[in-house]
Amino acid sequence: MHRNSDDDADEDDWNDDESDLEDGDDEPTVPCPYCRREMLEDSPRCPACGNYISAEDSVLSGRPAWVYVTALVCLVIAVGWALAML
Repeated sequence: MHRNSDDDADEDDWNDDESDLEDGDDEPTVPCPYCRREMLEDSPRCPACGNYISAEDSVLSGRPAWVYVTALVCLVIAVGWALAML
C-alpha cells in the first residue's frame, strides 16, 4: 500500500504536536553538583543525595560562625572559672 504525501505531512504534524506537549509538561531539571542525578532546577535540596544546593539553604546557615565561636569562648571561660573555684 502506497502512502500519499499528504498523509506523511499530517503524521509529521501530529508527531511535532506530541513532542511539544511532552516538552511543555516537564519542569526544567539540572544535574546535582554532588551526585550528578537529575533534580528540579528550583529545588533547594537534592532528593537523591539530600545535600543542600546553596549555602543559604543549608541547616547551619541560620547562624553566622561568630555565634558558635562566642558560645565556645563563653563555655571555656565558664569551665575555667568553675575549676578555679575548687
